[in-house]
Amino acid sequence: MQVKETQNDGLKRGYQFTLPAADLAAAVDAKLKEAQPEVEMKGFRKGKVPMAMLKKQFGPRILGEAMQDAIDGALRDHLEQSGDRPATQPKVEMEGGDTWKEGDDVVVNVTYETLPAIPEVDLTTLSLEKLTVPAEEAAVTEALENLAKSAQSFEDRKKGTKAKSGDQVTIDFKGFVDGEAFEGGAAEDYPLVLGSNSFIPGFEDQLVGVKADEDVKVEVKFPEEYGAPHLAGKDATFECKIKSVKAPKEAEIDDEMAKKFGAEDLDGLKKQISERLEAEYAGAARAVMKRALLDQLDAAVKFDLPASLVEAEAAQIAHQLWHEENPEVQGHNHDAIEPTDEHKSLAERRVRLGLLLAEIGQKAEVTVTDQEMTQAVLRAARQYPGQERQFFEFIQSNQAAQQQLRAPIFEDKVVDLIAEKAKVEEKTVTKEELEKAVEALDEL
Repeated sequence: MQVKETQNDGLKRGYQFTLPAADLAAAVDAKLKEAQPEVEMKGFRKGKVPMAMLKKQFGPRILGEAMQDAIDGALRDHLEQSGDRPATQPKVEMEGGDTWKEGDDVVVNVTYETLPAIPEVDLTTLSLEKLTVPAEEAAVTEALENLAKSAQSFEDRKKGTKAKSGDQVTIDFKGFVDGEAFEGGAAEDYPLVLGSNSFIPGFEDQLVGVKADEDVKVEVKFPEEYGAPHLAGKDATFECKIKSVKAPKEAEIDDEMAKKFGAEDLDGLKKQISERLEAEYAGAARAVMKRALLDQLDAAVKFDLPASLVEAEAAQIAHQLWHEENPEVQGHNHDAIEPTDEHKSLAERRVRLGLLLAEIGQKAEVTVTDQEMTQAVLRAARQYPGQERQFFEFIQSNQAAQQQLRAPIFEDKVVDLIAEKAKVEEKTVTKEELEKAVEALDEL
């Protein structure tokens, strides 16, 4: 195999591989001779089929396999010797294509972008702030009050009292469209909290002011985008019988309420809330510190970037942002989305930091364990209730999906590694100060 360099421009590389016809023929003969003892053909005993017949019968397929093996082997040997690491799959094209004839040398052109050499970074020069926020009493009290609201009960109002927003009315109802009752439009003893917006717009508003034992007609219009097409946009009448009117009663913030939420007593519930709040604060503080770390790395290290990686990342960013701005469009049935300069700039940052973190992690032998991957798969599977099994099977058979789960775990472990070597100063701040720091992340 002869190898000739055809391009060496920045990170772009080009090579021409020439496979002599004689070497290719010898590889085909070797493969046929290896298979000959096991070949059976009508008119011949097993293993006694003449080589000429084998070549006529299987030669074209074996030739294709031999060519592919030779090209793959040549490329593999070249990458080992050169030390190049292609940024994407190398492009391989055979000269002649369909016009190539058996007996001719095989000439293949290979092009790719190599990953750049990543400069060393003195991680000890990085200076970071680790924000900490204690769980303040006011925040714990607010959380307790919210729990009390969620655990509220309802008690009957005095007979004849009018229902208010926030009250619970128990109703029997039956709905009609064009004078005909429709399927799914009736229920008995239905508890409806007024103002919960759980019914068609306008329905609950018309029950404000009703009394127990009253019969009421509610006139509404189904939304145009209603899930049932035969009802969408239709006027409807609901005949309602008010069975009871109940006022909300918040749960008492005491040991009994605490037990409903799995705590032994109120002090235990307060401790749980404090721990949850501090865990949430710590997660937010980590995001702030990670951004500062990445900003410093981005400013400290510059190197050439593979254009193919930047272009792919910019296209992905543009596509993702477009769908966020157009959530009503499902799938990819839309016009091409051209990345802007802003998208390209963000893509360059992401590619640069991705390559840098990968290099630091590789040198430090950072790995993602099987247990960490299993936990990641389980967390992701919770997003598909009832389809967990299908999700597991999809992940097992899809390398790209596995990499999507593995990449953020690897990145977080590398960030932790860098933070251990950097100068980190702890700083206690208020909840409001932390929130402002988190909001600033979206502005950058």
